[in-house]
Amino acid sequence: VELYPAQEEAILEIFDGAHVVLDTPTGSGKSLVAVAALFKAIGQGCRAYYTSPTKALVSEKFFDLCRYFGAASIGMATGDVAVNTRAPVVCCTAEVLTSIALRDGEAAKADVVVMDEFHYYGDRSRGAGWEIPLWRLPRTTAFLLMSGTLGDNAPLYKAIQDRSGRPLRVVSSRERPVPLTFSYSDRTMKATVENLVSDGEFPVYAVHFSRREALATAHEMADNSQLALPEDKAAALCAAVEVSDFNSPFGSELRGLLLRGVGVHHAGLLPRYRRLVERLAQDSV
Repeated sequence: VELYPAQEEAILEIFDGAHVVLDTPTGSGKSLVAVAALFKAIGQGCRAYYTSPTKALVSEKFFDLCRYFGAASIGMATGDVAVNTRAPVVCCTAEVLTSIALRDGEAAKADVVVMDEFHYYGDRSRGAGWEIPLWRLPRTTAFLLMSGTLGDNAPLYKAIQDRSGRPLRVVSSRERPVPLTFSYSDRTMKATVENLVSDGEFPVYAVHFSRREALATAHEMADNSQLALPEDKAAALCAAVEVSDFNSPFGSELRGLLLRGVGVHHAGLLPRYRRLVERLAQDSV
């Protein structure tokens, strides 16, 4: 693996014992830096936490890390789901780690903490989930704070460094290894999606503010003859879907959508359904 300069710098600082703030754009490989930090923690017999802002992201990261380190080494805690929570690495929501920090304080067993989406620190309603662990966990805890949208936070970084006695390094880059293009349109979502698919720009992610809206759009797209799958993709999709278990109240509905090339993804889905949708999207099926 050939690392990007920011990845290499961040990993070297982590192995040198520093706190690291990784401020690089989406698609620049922050997850690989997190894997390196967790690899170091596991190798040294430490206890580590990886926090994300949503249960769906926690679940996704849990399965990703299981592929790297094996299921025995990774746990998950989201408040309503607890899996292997005595593992060396636990994926959890920020609020779960906050509860641990408030309950155990300096006695908490948290040698390494990776905080994803650290820009939530400035969120009025949820920022405490990213702030409290910084000041309540042991002073010996090493932090990797990751985001693609951080500003100048020098006073905060100095306070973290002063409290712990551990140096803090900011690794920042505006270079996008994966180019980002964007445009604005006044066309309907139906027309926009049809155009993207006809141009081969898929998978397409349509973001909604509620599960009900997302499901309604999914059915609209599934019924759109302009988005019908070619025979070869339909066959590959059928093969992938038919080996899955849809024995649940929503299972048959989701199965019908998937067979027409449309998925839904939100925290209310069973983990096996989220994983299936993620895998199919990643494989561009």
